[in-house]
Amino acid sequence: MDLLNTIFSNSAFLIISSIFLSFLITFISIPTIVEVAKAKNLVAEPNGRTSHIQNTPTLGGIAIFAGILITALILSDVRLYPSVQYIAPGVIILFFIGLKDDILSISWQKKLLGQIAASLIIIILGDIRFTSLHGCFGIYEINYFFSVFISLFVIIAIINCFNLIDGIDGLCAGIAIMASVVFGVWFFLTKNYEFTLLNSTIVGSLVAYFYFNVFGKKNKMFMGDTGSLIIGFLMAILVIEFNEHNIGLNSIYAIKSAPAVSIGILFVPLFDTLRVFVIRIYRNSSPFKADRGHIHHKLLELGKTHFQATLILLSINILFIILVFHFQGIGILKLTLAILLLGIILSYIPVFLIKRQKK
Repeated sequence: MDLLNTIFSNSAFLIISSIFLSFLITFISIPTIVEVAKAKNLVAEPNGRTSHIQNTPTLGGIAIFAGILITALILSDVRLYPSVQYIAPGVIILFFIGLKDDILSISWQKKLLGQIAASLIIIILGDIRFTSLHGCFGIYEINYFFSVFISLFVIIAIINCFNLIDGIDGLCAGIAIMASVVFGVWFFLTKNYEFTLLNSTIVGSLVAYFYFNVFGKKNKMFMGDTGSLIIGFLMAILVIEFNEHNIGLNSIYAIKSAPAVSIGILFVPLFDTLRVFVIRIYRNSSPFKADRGHIHHKLLELGKTHFQATLILLSINILFIILVFHFQGIGILKLTLAILLLGIILSYIPVFLIKRQKK
């Protein structure tokens, strides 16, 4: 017990260990999963909508799941943060929903039910939920039922945003790594070490996956819905905790306009999903009907490689992270409107270039 207390009291050692262990588990798992997936023909075949040109295993989410969950269960101290124990059941639910969809395909209704079940576990049992709007529209503390509703909406929205941007190599994982680093540093500075640990676990696992997804040849693989659903779920939890820990925080690290800053940290997946949905509805099409209207598809159409498109979008996301932290003092609504306006302008650039190319 004394050894356990010593380990948990050394936060820096714990964080480094979590990065290393989650990286190692994921890195070791992927070649085996690729071998099994190819042997059983569990691969994504090229079609008119997807961007890959060869059969590629889609079970990378299994390795991500193993790296994150095993590391978190080994190193997390649920005695200090009891709500963390409810994250694992939510992750497991989404793991099986995503795995079935990757192998057999399931309806969007069943996938949504799984997302709702996982979300309600952490909201109601884990009490991981929004309790304040931080003064947005003059509203601060909110009642329990509205808290549950808005938390459920945000979690499901973020899950599906990450699910939808997983269309080119490295993008989904890259955005999640970037966001986890930002959230993780902030949680560390504010001494919320258990959530720092969660972020470092995510980073370690996704860096290993990123290597195989972007640079892999023999063992290249996609994360599939198994991975993207889990990542979106964890990102949503981090957004909620980031906002909640900023309520009444008396520290030099307190973040003003935390909801708007959260949007900036996850800007690319949130804005691209909103943009695509608006365009589809404007064209009298279902917002859930898959197409090649995402910004990463436009960059590919301009002749960019997957890696180049990913680097461009990661750079844009870094730009928005810098902007929201620098201008956090102007207020939630003004900051949100400003980054949305800038997003609209930037997203039109590849569309303009494509039109110019075709003339």
